[in-house]
Amino acid sequence: MGDDIDSPRQAGTTRRDALGMAAVLLAGGALSVRAAAPASAAGSDDSCAAHYDAEFESALALGDEEIPDDEDRGLAEYGPPGRCALPLRRHYRITTPYGVRGNWLAGYHTGIDLAVPRGTAVYAVGGGVVVLARWSGAYGNAVTVRMPDGHYAVYAHLSRIGVRKGARIRTGARIGSSGSTGRATGPHLHLEIRARRHYGSDVNPQRYLARRGARLW
Repeated sequence: MGDDIDSPRQAGTTRRDALGMAAVLLAGGALSVRAAAPASAAGSDDSCAAHYDAEFESALALGDEEIPDDEDRGLAEYGPPGRCALPLRRHYRITTPYGVRGNWLAGYHTGIDLAVPRGTAVYAVGGGVVVLARWSGAYGNAVTVRMPDGHYAVYAHLSRIGVRKGARIRTGARIGSSGSTGRATGPHLHLEIRARRHYGSDVNPQRYLARRGARLW
């Protein structure tokens, strides 16, 4: 059965068990996961080495709660309804596709890695409210945007962050520059689209963007 492009990917027992254990440990403040992906899954260059960071997830939850949902009202003006933009405007290589199996906590790669030189401009795929823009552990310098449809876009491993928490941004707005901060093996953009805020609610970024007029291939 194929994945619903706007719903979290269905997982097997291993993933459910791992996420359940993570939730319990996180609630007790005892979780610190740094699972590295094997070379066969993530490649040896310009890829992510980790995708779960308890500190980031905690900061994201706090940041999201500090910005009430009514901040999302009127965001239709921040981009064409239902339309997305590409996060990069120059040539890139897909070094780690979405869904590649590996030793990540989710059991697979939760985003897509786009290799570009350090300092390449990164743009918002959709307008919305910036709920987090800071150092984010394994994600390095990262920006998370809550979009009007309730999805969250995470832009990770940036060399520079160009927006502030609480800012309203338009579709296609520049949000920073690519880099290799955090757990990364080379300069690239890790783009992750989540149906909800928490880790494990990810959807396929390529399908999400393609349905909204932007193709990552």
